[in-house]
Amino acid sequence: MSIVYIGIGSNLGDREKNCSRSIDLLEKHGIVIRRRSSLYETIPWGLRDQPLFLNMVIETETELKPQELLELLKNVEIEVGRKRSSRWGPRAIDLDILLYGDIILNEAALTIPHPYLHKRDFVLTPLCEIAADVKHPVLQLTMHELLEALGNQSV
Repeated sequence: MSIVYIGIGSNLGDREKNCSRSIDLLEKHGIVIRRRSSLYETIPWGLRDQPLFLNMVIETETELKPQELLELLKNVEIEVGRKRSSRWGPRAIDLDILLYGDIILNEAALTIPHPYLHKRDFVLTPLCEIAADVKHPVLQLTMHELLEALGNQSV
């Protein structure tokens, strides 16, 4: 079994229900939920002119390979009501593989760790709540150190 951290976000419809339903569907497909962060209301990243997000992170266990997990996440997004639109646009649900054990993967359809993980406080804050001491396998900094570094950057 591998430990995988999954980011969850929603800014359309019943945001809290969308997040909960996604977790329920993942569990029904054999994903073990070990821990979950609180929900955080956050401003959109990338494309600002859209509703606020609810974001959280879950710590999971799975036997699925990264590509199989990605396929499951995309299917769950569709089941919860996600419609593909513009990049970083509004969505009923967004599920992202943030970390998959110590795996480093760089493929066309999947990059692990998530390529923007260290640049997004809306991911790092809930991730620090449940896994502050977990190290980024490329940057070799803990999630807490990454969040601190992000907070210290001048805008």
